[in-house]
Amino acid sequence: MSHSPELLAPAGSMESLTAALRCGADAVYVGARQFSARANAENFDRAGLSEAAAQCHLYGAKLYLAINTLLFDAEFPALDSLLETLAEAGADGCIVQDLGTAAYIAKRLPTLRLHASTQLTIHSPAGVRFAKQAGFCRVVLARELSKQQIAEICAEAKRIGMEIEVFVHGAHCMSVSGQCWMSAAMGGRSANRGCCAQPCRLPFTADASQKSACALSLKDMSLVQHLPELTGMGVRSLKIEGRMKRPEYVAAAVTACRAALQNEPYDLHELQAVFSRSGFTDGYYTGIRRDMFGTRRKEDVTAAQDVLRGLRERYQKPRKCAVLNAHYVLHTGQPAALTVSDGISSVTVTGEAPQQAVSRPTDLPQLQKQFEKLGDTVYTAGAVNADLDENVMLPASALNAMRRQAAAEMDAARILRNTPVHRLGACPVLPECPAPKPEKPRFRLQIRRLEQLNEIGDLADELDALLLPLHLVPAYTAGEQPVPVERCMIVPPRFLVDAQKEIALLRSAREAGFTQLACQNAADIETGKALGYALHGTLGLHVTNSFAAAEWRRYGLTDALCSPEAPRMLAQILPLGIYAYGRLPLMLTRNCPVQAQVGCAKCKHLLTDRKGAAVYTDCTRLLEKPDYAELFNAVPVWLADRPRMLGGAAYALLSVTDEPAARVREILLAYLHGETGYAPSAYTRGLNII
Repeated sequence: MSHSPELLAPAGSMESLTAALRCGADAVYVGARQFSARANAENFDRAGLSEAAAQCHLYGAKLYLAINTLLFDAEFPALDSLLETLAEAGADGCIVQDLGTAAYIAKRLPTLRLHASTQLTIHSPAGVRFAKQAGFCRVVLARELSKQQIAEICAEAKRIGMEIEVFVHGAHCMSVSGQCWMSAAMGGRSANRGCCAQPCRLPFTADASQKSACALSLKDMSLVQHLPELTGMGVRSLKIEGRMKRPEYVAAAVTACRAALQNEPYDLHELQAVFSRSGFTDGYYTGIRRDMFGTRRKEDVTAAQDVLRGLRERYQKPRKCAVLNAHYVLHTGQPAALTVSDGISSVTVTGEAPQQAVSRPTDLPQLQKQFEKLGDTVYTAGAVNADLDENVMLPASALNAMRRQAAAEMDAARILRNTPVHRLGACPVLPECPAPKPEKPRFRLQIRRLEQLNEIGDLADELDALLLPLHLVPAYTAGEQPVPVERCMIVPPRFLVDAQKEIALLRSAREAGFTQLACQNAADIETGKALGYALHGTLGLHVTNSFAAAEWRRYGLTDALCSPEAPRMLAQILPLGIYAYGRLPLMLTRNCPVQAQVGCAKCKHLLTDRKGAAVYTDCTRLLEKPDYAELFNAVPVWLADRPRMLGGAAYALLSVTDEPAARVREILLAYLHGETGYAPSAYTRGLNII
């Protein structure tokens, strides 16, 4: 059964918000001056948020605030101040990435609706179930899903009472949202903290003869033609990307989407002219990914000049969104009265007393004429009737004054009617640390290939755990097992493509004696619990604050990995490990850039940036075709010579990618025994350590 979905527009400024509302948006999402994933947008201060909420509620639209970055412990007082502002302004909802932030908001402002940001990487029915358990009422899906996947998720969401939001137009990140550290690693500007420098739009190549190629730059997405189909699936909100874009872009995108929803023609040329990167793509949605890469060309830039003026004119006047009926009462010698109603609210204003007409009395046609001059308001005139004395007269200036006052008071009534009333709860406090930090960490080894274990020998006994990719489990159980299965942690795929295949493999592994699961996203929590695994958190869960650690513990994690972006080791609310060795994953992408540029047959597993640094690239598969690709930093994190930096960690994770077996042994000897025979020629101390 179809429904009327919400058309959700971006606004990085007040002008963009005005453009969105006047062109037909049902809701607008904005950022504050803090905790916005688009920190470089103009964004909204305290007064701006109040004004934005009032404008939205005048139109009967919603205002959502994006608090979609990772927070550190020291930032929660600032978050608390922002929540007080939100309560005062009457925002309708909040888009959140960080699980600790969501838990804090749920306690501090329990009347505010929580939407799970696309940064949470939810892309499966199991992920949606987890989001509901975590207190969210809506999930913003990952952008890399096919229509079949979206339909399956919508069916589950309907079953459990959740809303689904889908991006339908705007920029495509090469990486799955929430799983990118490229900007942080290459320039110290974290995408998870709102400061992405977009290094992916710069030259990267898998072919030395094409040094200027931009192998990590995707075309913008556009699903405008698919909006009726998405509506039929039960998608609740259709989201336009673009808080960094100009107001004319917002106007064009909202206009096109509104027309498509009404089965009316829309101007694709105008939409492409105002902003595109070599055109648009719907490749993820349709599954046809042959032509998804593109850059911002000179002709793309110049095309905008032809449409900007017309788009600007489109939002210069308010959109008429309500009909006002009017009733006048004019009696000689008594204050005139005008009552207006939009069908829900009514207001009455009074004016000067009418006089006995000398020549031309005020009649109903004159009242209708004056009332219809609603001008730059959101109203059109409906029925007008009157209770009039004979030969009564009220000058046009007095009628105009009453009409203006009535419209203004109706504005206030509509804003009040559509503004949620929030209540602030008690201010949450940081969870107490239940146990002291260990002085010396245990060591865990994560591999990508079984042959990397060939020379591990007696060092296997010193490992706390071996992290084993799920697709390697059958071969591991069939061959030698240097680490017993009870000390192995299965690592499921970071992006789930075939849920049934994954569940079948996990069930088989459980039957073979594996009992521990290293969870890479929220869906793994749900699946692991159902299959009876002990749960451990890994890189993709983003533990950057104590509130998040406490929440992951509440949802069943035995321990987790402290985010490489956290400023220091957190209190052990939940035992936390540290990323101590390895090429940090820079991107998780559904499109393999090497395959797209040179094909799998010529793959050397390397992408070279404009400075000559080689980014290791590898694919992961459960089926015959690769499910996704991962890009790894050109140099590894190296802390073997700084053992004090591991102090306080529950464990140290040593993650190998392309290292051969002999090198894996050297790395283990350096960390386990302090041997100095090997150190990488180039390395980093991590994302937050210079």
